[in-house]
Amino acid sequence: MAAGAHVIDGKAFAAGLRARVADAVPAFEAAAGRVPGLAVVLVGDDPASAVYVGSKGKATLAAGMASFEHRLPADATQDEVEALLARLNADDRVDGILLQLPLPAHLDEQAAVATIDPDKDVDGLTPVSAGRLALGIAGLVPCTPLGCLMLLKDRLGDLSGKDAIVVGRSILVGKPMAQLLLGANCTVTMAHSRTKDLAGLVRRADIVVAAVGRAEMVRGDWIKPGAVVIDVGINRLAPAAGEAKGRLVGDVAYAEAAAVADAITPVPGGVGPMTIACLLRNTLVAAHRRAGLADPEGF
Repeated sequence: MAAGAHVIDGKAFAAGLRARVADAVPAFEAAAGRVPGLAVVLVGDDPASAVYVGSKGKATLAAGMASFEHRLPADATQDEVEALLARLNADDRVDGILLQLPLPAHLDEQAAVATIDPDKDVDGLTPVSAGRLALGIAGLVPCTPLGCLMLLKDRLGDLSGKDAIVVGRSILVGKPMAQLLLGANCTVTMAHSRTKDLAGLVRRADIVVAAVGRAEMVRGDWIKPGAVVIDVGINRLAPAAGEAKGRLVGDVAYAEAAAVADAITPVPGGVGPMTIACLLRNTLVAAHRRAGLADPEGF
């Protein structure tokens, strides 16, 4: 790695954010008479989803918030899922609702997500949340791109005038990431796996956010010297000889990019830890807004 390259420690930043959220909970409780509450809904028994739900519940409790975990069987009907979400919308103890995705194949994810009250949509995935983000109206923003923006601002300060490229167009990361960068006064290029001369476009960028879901697709010679690289991808390679399981890598060829970038997020330990930290942040902000209180300072 070049001497000037900096490894962006998302794990440390996320720990600090979670601590600040926890520190803000007592003041909210004093003002509102209750602690913020996060409800997580898991449909089915997907092992990875169950691990994520467990982690979110533990982090919520560690921050001094109330955690409400709801599990439905894999054969739950659309009506059953949406009825549970409607009950959570009406529950005053619940400030944030997170529907763990993916849902079983027989369920309509978009319809289920659209059932969530936008003011409790801490994943920022409802059509209303997406519209608010596009229009620049205060709302709840998807956790992973919000975490990316925080890491960028921590490294670069004011992002105004920066040339940024987002590689990937998912509703979870790519599209909201581009909107957040526009809101920070960047000049933004949206790109994806079918973009012509993708390497040439990336080479122009001061900020590269890779969220395309292809292992090490973005190569080091695509990176402009001095650029900041945020790698959202997480991919497991096939095991090499003697390995029990393959290495985890991002969407960026890390060693190559780190040799020319000003700063880069590692995989793992970069963007990943920010997602749950931002989920807690969104729950805290949602609680303040629902209680008629000003947004907590510093978030």
